[in-house]
Formats: sequence, structure tokens, C-alpha cells
Amino acid sequence: MSSSPRPSILVVLGHPRSESLCGALADAYADGARDAGADVTVLRLGDVGFDLASREPSLQKWLGPDQEPAREPEVEQMIAAVHAADHIVLVFPQWWGTYPALLKGWIDRVILARSAFAYRAGTPLWDKLLTGRTARLIMTMDSPAWWDSLYLRRTATRSLTRATLGYCGVRTIGTTRLARVRFASAETRQRWLARAERQGRADAARTDRRRAGTKVLPREAPRGEGSTSSDTFVV
Repeated sequence: MSSSPRPSILVVLGHPRSESLCGALADAYADGARDAGADVTVLRLGDVGFDLASREPSLQKWLGPDQEPAREPEVEQMIAAVHAADHIVLVFPQWWGTYPALLKGWIDRVILARSAFAYRAGTPLWDKLLTGRTARLIMTMDSPAWWDSLYLRRTATRSLTRATLGYCGVRTIGTTRLARVRFASAETRQRWLARAERQGRADAARTDRRRAGTKVLPREAPRGEGSTSSDTFVV
């Protein structure tokens, strides 16, 4: 984590287009966090241009104890950014019931054995190497929230909070689902952007208090959200 006196926040945009609604939400969140005094890095995966699939073995079980996989400099920089962050924010659309391949590729290339977690020899247990960090998920979707909850069982957000972030020791403090994007008015969209900015400010303050060892505020209570669709942004 960061040794800076200010909290460090990494915002990962999992939409391939920066001019999308997700891109605007990532920017709004980052603006709010910066206003609250945080050091914010916005990683726009659509602009990075790294290979989604690793061409070298990257799982510990495939390597000897003294072996390390070959990685591109961009991937090494992204791994370093994760380790430098006190708080990680994933902003992405729900496509086909889950998150885009771009974000999945980032996870597969960056959240790695020996870096984010480590297996223990002779036991099924493992060490969570990202413990102490927190996360927030911001997800847009065209379907209504009830469809995501009842039919899809919140597949996208549950897999991230439990199978990825939680597995590595990262505690998710909030999940925001912005539903029915295709049908939302411009006013609804602006409310979403304002909410993302407020969340950025609140998370920066919460992270700062946590770093100082003071009591952390409880996670944000879920709210009902509307929908969205406009000519300005792409979901």
C-alpha cells in the first residue's frame, strides 16, 4: 500500500471506451476523491493495449519455486499500481450477465499468484497478499436490478467480491448497480454522476481514516436506482 501521507486510490475503467457512461462515472468518482485529498490513478484499460491472454505461464502451480513468468512492462506497472493502492475501484458495464473480457483479461494478467495471493505448501490454505485494501464496484446494466438479483444471482459482482477481491484479501465496502441504462433520462444520468462524485469523496475520507487507525464508517446502504440511455454516452 501507499506510504504517502495521502490515501492512494486506483480507479480501473473496465469499459473499452473512455467516452462511455462508465468512463464518465470513473472520472466523476476520481474528481470527488481528489477533492477530498486522495492521490488518484485512473487506469483506462481500453487505452492500454496489452494482451488479454498471457503467452507465458503465470500460475504458481505451473512454475518452480524460483521461477517467475515473463511479463510486459505495462503489466508490471499495473501490478505495482495495485500494490500501491489503498483502495481499488472497478467501473464496468454488465455485458452478457458478467463484466467485459477487457476487465477479465486485466484480472488474469495482474491479479496473480505470488503477487496477490500465495499458496501454502502442503495445505489447501493460502495467504491473502492484498489484505488491508478496500474496493468499490460501480456497474452499469441495461436490465432491471431485480433481473440481476433474481435471475443472474448478481453473478458479475459476486464473482468479483468473493472469487477475486476477497480471495486476495481485499474487502469490498460498496457495490453500486446502475440499472436500465437504455431507458434513463439525462437527469437520471446526472444524478448517477453526482452520486459517483460523492462516493469518491466519501471513500477517500474513509480510506484516510482507516490508514490513521480510526473507526471506519459502515458501508453505504443500497439504494434503488433508475435507468439510463442517451446519445452522449455508451453503456
